[in-house]
Amino acid sequence: MSNITEIFGSMVFNDDVMKERLPEQVYNSIQNTIKNGKHLDLSSANIVANAMKDWAIEKGATHYTHWFQPMTGITAEKHDSFISPVDNSNVIMELKGKELVKGESDASSFPSGGLRATFEARGYTAWDPTSYAFIKNSTLCIPTAFCSYGGEALDKKTPLLRSLEVLGKAAIKIVHLFGNEDVTSVKTTVGPEQEYFLIDKALYNKRPDLVYTGRTLFGAKPPKGQELDDHYYGSIKPQIKEFMLELDEELWKLGVYAKTEHNEVAPCQHELAPIFTTTNLATDHNQLTMELMQRVAKKHGMMCLLHEKPFAGVNGSGKHNNWSLSTNTGINLLEPGETPFENAQFLLFLCAVIKAVDDYQDLLRISVASAGNDHRLGANEAPPAVVSIFLGDELSAVLDAIERDEKYEGKEKEQMRVGVHILPKFPKDTTDRNRTSPFAFTGNKFEFRMLGSSASIADTNTVINTAVTQVLNEFYEELKDASDFTLDLHNLIKRTIKEHKRILFNGNGYDDAWIKEAKKRGLSNFKSTPEAVSHYLDKKNIDLFVNNKIFSEKEIRARYDIMLENYSKVINIEALTMVDMAKKRIIPAVSKYTKELASTIKLKEELVLDTRYERDVARRLSILNSDAYEITERLENEVVKANTIADLQENADAHERDVLSLMDKLRKTVDEMETITAKEFWPFPNYSELLFGVK
Repeated sequence: MSNITEIFGSMVFNDDVMKERLPEQVYNSIQNTIKNGKHLDLSSANIVANAMKDWAIEKGATHYTHWFQPMTGITAEKHDSFISPVDNSNVIMELKGKELVKGESDASSFPSGGLRATFEARGYTAWDPTSYAFIKNSTLCIPTAFCSYGGEALDKKTPLLRSLEVLGKAAIKIVHLFGNEDVTSVKTTVGPEQEYFLIDKALYNKRPDLVYTGRTLFGAKPPKGQELDDHYYGSIKPQIKEFMLELDEELWKLGVYAKTEHNEVAPCQHELAPIFTTTNLATDHNQLTMELMQRVAKKHGMMCLLHEKPFAGVNGSGKHNNWSLSTNTGINLLEPGETPFENAQFLLFLCAVIKAVDDYQDLLRISVASAGNDHRLGANEAPPAVVSIFLGDELSAVLDAIERDEKYEGKEKEQMRVGVHILPKFPKDTTDRNRTSPFAFTGNKFEFRMLGSSASIADTNTVINTAVTQVLNEFYEELKDASDFTLDLHNLIKRTIKEHKRILFNGNGYDDAWIKEAKKRGLSNFKSTPEAVSHYLDKKNIDLFVNNKIFSEKEIRARYDIMLENYSKVINIEALTMVDMAKKRIIPAVSKYTKELASTIKLKEELVLDTRYERDVARRLSILNSDAYEITERLENEVVKANTIADLQENADAHERDVLSLMDKLRKTVDEMETITAKEFWPFPNYSELLFGVK
């Protein structure tokens, strides 16, 4: 491996590169744009573009692209070379300021939710100077926002940037109430932990369901799964370690703070966790991380699966979104300090998050909703579909004391005793962790654990930022003219705790008793994407986004349409893949094996041998295969029927209610056939091969 300090950020047009290559006045101008949102004039943009081009060419780049994040959930790019003709026979290499700051793309070919008609093609990409340009595959990638001809956001970056801006302004006003006038900027930071599976590439290519849908639609449970917990944090296999080393190096070149890697619970499942950085940059970095995971895996003879539930019967993959707030003066606003009871500023921001999560728990659930993630949530491997907050014993006790107007008597930190004298002593944390909580406070940040592994973190962070902004603005209006700030602040914190403590839960989120308790508390429990998304257009949610200028109502309705349409399309593709696999490969294969059994029965009867095994298996397979054929026919008909429904909500409901239920029945039938069909007749690699195929 190369020297890490030398390669880190080597493919990024970062602050150090700009300081070295730009005139001081232009450098200061772009810093003013990055830090304060000031407009960058075209003359400065021309100088930046030329310096960026020269640097990129020196690094081997031949093309540039506006790298953006449309509503597909993945990134998009259109490459243009740097060449420009001279005298009809020669070329020069150039990148102009106007090409840097604005590009054009076909806006009708991406999901738009009706914001763009098919014949209305024009869309714009606009340079985001707050996220550094970088080089990938010999191409200069310029991070951009993506909007329609009418200015509507067609991407995930634009609303995220809007939410970061309004949250920063709201937080500064609150901080200034506490006399911290030196704070001029408040930014959110995020560290998204990424789970993923690695399987053998050759086996992957033999599974149409993995190729088309990213998950196995059929597959009987293997003799061994994750029961022994021997894979979790276990020794990393050589092939996997080589992949991780190359992945780290490629990520470090792009300035991604890849830090921690380990085996996860399920066989062939792993995790990568980065160091925290600003939310916009973290979002871009996570998209790059997912892309590079898939690319590097192929080089090592593997495929990286980012689906939330690629294998039934073992844990699926999520993404933990660690969110916090920090000032330009280096203060983490969610840091309790040694005496959180006396830290009024911390308590106010803590209460703002509590109220925001309670008021907009439905939006948080919607922000993680997808056909893939529906297989995880509530499945005793991920948080339940009920949103709640874990604070731990100490903070819970602090809030209880405030609500009762009692003095909190804090406890001194215990020394950890493990019964071995030679081991070093260290202070015990004041609270345990809770891996079953969807929204857990973990020391100085909140860990939102409901995201699916393939999701962009932009959606969730846009919701968190906007909801917290709304509450902070409400708090500011109540406190800004307070005659007795300390008393009014105390009353506000006390009232907020009392009104929103229903969202606080420190217990086992997997316990059925909690689901019943949550219902009593009036918490929402949306078990499927169609059910969750049906609340996206609730008035309070529209008001939240519109009043905080994150979305227009038109943009909100477009996203509602896109989410439902995407859900139905995913289920439709999965159902048609099942039909194809069953009709063309599985049913014929089982029929062929049954015929082989029948021939064996005939031969053994002639030899007067026992035929019980062949008869029992042939009889059972014959019944199951007939059932599989019947279910396949019904499934195919239900897909056609569901696709005739024009209303998007009703269409999604039909896919969940009618299509998915038949898919589950077909899988159950086929999986049983797999367990009694001779291996040489089964047409696809099985779970044992897929889960344990990487050496």
